[in-house]
Amino acid sequence: MNVNWTKLLRISTSITKSLKLRSTYAFCHHATTVDEIDEEVSKLLELKAKLGDGDTKTKYVLKAPKGTRDFTPKQMVIREKVFDTIIGCFKRHGAETIDTPVFELKETLTNKYGEDSKLIYDLKDQGGEMLALRYDLTVPFARYLAMNKIQSIKRYHIAKVYRRDQPAMTKGRYREFYQCDFDIAGPHDSMIPDAECLRIVYEILSDLMLGEFKIKVNDRRILDGVFEACGCPTDKFRPACSAVDKLDKLPWVDVRKEMLEKGLAEEIADHIGHYVRMSGSHELVNQLLNDSFLIKSKSAVAGLNDLKLLLEYLELYNIMDKTSFDLSLARGLDYYTGVIYEAVLTDSSVNEDPDRKKGETVGVGSVAGGGRYDGLVGSFDPKGKSTPCVGVSIGIERVFAILEARSENSNSRTTETEVYVASPQKNMLKERMKIIAELWQAGIKAEMSNKKNPKLLNQLQHCEENGIPVAIMIGSGELEEGNIKIRDIKTREESLVPRSAMIEQLKDILHQVRNGES
Repeated sequence: MNVNWTKLLRISTSITKSLKLRSTYAFCHHATTVDEIDEEVSKLLELKAKLGDGDTKTKYVLKAPKGTRDFTPKQMVIREKVFDTIIGCFKRHGAETIDTPVFELKETLTNKYGEDSKLIYDLKDQGGEMLALRYDLTVPFARYLAMNKIQSIKRYHIAKVYRRDQPAMTKGRYREFYQCDFDIAGPHDSMIPDAECLRIVYEILSDLMLGEFKIKVNDRRILDGVFEACGCPTDKFRPACSAVDKLDKLPWVDVRKEMLEKGLAEEIADHIGHYVRMSGSHELVNQLLNDSFLIKSKSAVAGLNDLKLLLEYLELYNIMDKTSFDLSLARGLDYYTGVIYEAVLTDSSVNEDPDRKKGETVGVGSVAGGGRYDGLVGSFDPKGKSTPCVGVSIGIERVFAILEARSENSNSRTTETEVYVASPQKNMLKERMKIIAELWQAGIKAEMSNKKNPKLLNQLQHCEENGIPVAIMIGSGELEEGNIKIRDIKTREESLVPRSAMIEQLKDILHQVRNGES
């Protein structure tokens, strides 16, 4: 390839200037100008690559993108078991499943997530549509309901979502991750579906055996009532709510500092702090319903009355021992309108900061969260027709991180192969293929070597290393007599079985293996 070095030098100089000026332009011009600069730099880099030395090999950095990861077969075994447990619970409660596109129209996601909206992944113009990767599964669900005019559904959805975050992967935070959502939409009597969502959280966390956990509940109307009663300006409700939401990670002194930085007066912040550091149960609800200061807020009274009813239902569902009414719980997303909840593991060290006045743990992070969002569907409906909705999302990546750490030294199988078709002799490939075809036809999970004449030792070693319980041994002598050998890999015992009875015998043996009888 003939290289035009003069032109290449000119392009390189242009790229260098563009990169140096980019950050300056970013501060001085509208965001579109920055996009235009990025596009021009991209074009110049492509042109430089075309003009470069064709014999020079490009050096690639082999890595997964930041905030993402690959999964090994061992990790996938854990993930599949977790998904099976969660899906089993969702189905036990009568849910059906749906799916939605991985990207949405950008306007669908805009103004739905409060301060977290900055974490939405924008995509470039695609065929005349401004798109964005989905941030969660709740907003797409609300869009789906409004678009299809669905008034009632109990659904679950398990899929990947995307956040343009600075991830801490060691703590189970990623840019691409799964969410497992369960939602109930449609007319209902107060707090009945809300109580079922909390029961689902209880069942899943118990079934996964993650350790001790606590489900914190609150109501956004109670929080709004506290802000209102304490004199917080209406336009500061959401910023104050966002600050309070960090009380599970930061001491009160830091949360108070953030509230002051967001424009709240000291006396208002301190008054709010008096309430949001409270936690308890039925007694606390009754105490607040008799608080002469707080009951001036209709919003707070409505929230407290619903919460009182919810706690009664949770008693009937036998989960009050795992539940706490916690006024610090805020859930920063803008679409929540009523009851909110969050589940945290409590097996780590207890935070001893006296300013928190809480017995909760710090640093584990929530493993489930959700709440009521009655106005979200109406925001998509042309006539503003609302559909009551409540749901919960399982923080599946944190669950995986915990279970993966526990299984690091375990020897769990990564395949489900039950039978291995082997031969101690050469030239038995066609016979092995006939046998394995019969096994597959009978629904038996089986495999064999992909070599024509594998060594017997290698075949048996493969069985032992991969936990395959049974092997079929094919020899010319046995086949001529109409027999095959079945070998127990663990005990190394072999039995001669008529070829015609092979499937029946294997099914009996495998039934015993599955039930731990052998």
